[in-house]
Amino acid sequence: MRYQRRNQRQSVNQSTQTMVSKIISIGFFGGLIWSVIHSIAGFFNFTKITPKSFVLRSWLQTAWTDQWLGQMISVLIISILSIIVAFIYYVLCKKFESIWPGLVYGIALWFLLFWLLEPIFPNIPAFYDLDSNTIVTTICIFILYGVFVGYSISFTYHLQKTENS
Repeated sequence: MRYQRRNQRQSVNQSTQTMVSKIISIGFFGGLIWSVIHSIAGFFNFTKITPKSFVLRSWLQTAWTDQWLGQMISVLIISILSIIVAFIYYVLCKKFESIWPGLVYGIALWFLLFWLLEPIFPNIPAFYDLDSNTIVTTICIFILYGVFVGYSISFTYHLQKTENS
């Protein structure tokens, strides 16, 4: 009986560690993939706002932040911050099994960054000053990011829950 309880506790600890590592990787790679796509969209002038606009150019106005190095450092910082966003999604919405919560989460993140936190980023124009291409492109990227992170976390959570049952 004691042996069985110990095995169950070990199984729960291992599944928790596995889930944490999966959330970290989903968050990091979600941030990496979608911030690189956001950078590419900025390169092709689909949007005036790129990852470096948020991360570096808002606080540093040096020449190197406007180069490729600034873009790559910004992508790396966004990838690391995306881990926190993935944990927030895990806490709030892990039990939902469709893409809709991820879609709503992506829109909420866009709204948070472009509307509520806009005063923190002096390099980002006010919402009313953004052109339609920038608005549509960034909303689509944030929706795709939210769906990627949300569905990946929900799928992993339900798969692990099924395996442990």
